[in-house]
Amino acid sequence: MDLTIRPRRLRGNPSIREMVRETRISSSSLIYPLFVREGSGIVEEIPSMQGQYRYSPDMLGKILEPLLQAGVNRVLLFGIPNVKDACGSGAWAADGVVQQALHFIKQNYPEIYCITDVCMCEYTSHGHCGILQDHWVDNDKTLEVLSKTALSHVQAGADMVAPSDMMDGRVAAIRGILDQNGYCQTPILSYAVKYSSSFYGPFREAAGSAPSFGDRKSYQMDYHNVREGLKEAALDAAEGADLLMVKPALSYLDVIHRVKTQTNLPLAAYSVSGEYAMIKSAANAGLIDEASIVCETAASIYRAGADILITYFAKELAGYINEGRIG
Repeated sequence: MDLTIRPRRLRGNPSIREMVRETRISSSSLIYPLFVREGSGIVEEIPSMQGQYRYSPDMLGKILEPLLQAGVNRVLLFGIPNVKDACGSGAWAADGVVQQALHFIKQNYPEIYCITDVCMCEYTSHGHCGILQDHWVDNDKTLEVLSKTALSHVQAGADMVAPSDMMDGRVAAIRGILDQNGYCQTPILSYAVKYSSSFYGPFREAAGSAPSFGDRKSYQMDYHNVREGLKEAALDAAEGADLLMVKPALSYLDVIHRVKTQTNLPLAAYSVSGEYAMIKSAANAGLIDEASIVCETAASIYRAGADILITYFAKELAGYINEGRIG
């Protein structure tokens, strides 16, 4: 055959494939979600998320040390308090579980970059992400407690805050209170495009955050919609968000791509608990090779446009990068 153009020339061996790779992945772009439970001496596996655990603040070294050894030094903290109430007051308590975790990490592992999830669902007795007015989440009253929570996290040592509640105006409210208190350099990672998704099931067990009635569809997004997500991303950027997020990831690769092309902020994607659990279940059943699937799905998220990946496989992915299986 007289072929001038032969694409296979660039696939002939591992060295050239790696050299011309279009999507580059680094462990510096990985964030590990971490569940912190109030108490002491606690390391308990999450039944629906094999290999993932809840840790009390004093036991965080059990996970932080292997993360650091693998090359992952960024975590996203979720708090699980012992006592909940209607307004979620434990979220902004000076001695709250996330605040305790931040003190521990900054004292013992200062090289860890701490991002905190700012939401009310783990702290409210009703499991919704804000303050209720009858059976409706009151948007503007919720902004007040979200702002107090974000400020308390930063005062306790958070390097970045990440509001996940999907209330209108929450980025502006948080930016305002942080700036007023001298924290104008603290970045906000906004869960800008967060869908109402069935993929969150294992997380709700892990964090004890399932709503006691109804659902979250009046504030989380309808999964049929893309343009609405672009509007949400643009609003959060205008309100002062420094980074944006799309959540979940794998069923929303098109959304990741659209947000990436229409904004100029760094973009994170959250590969959520249901995605993790499905891979684990299929691997345990012998249906897939776990390492290969973890690498392939991660590459697809970056290929779609994500700059940052929040994943329960962060430690494993860093190892695969070091081994040259992905990167």
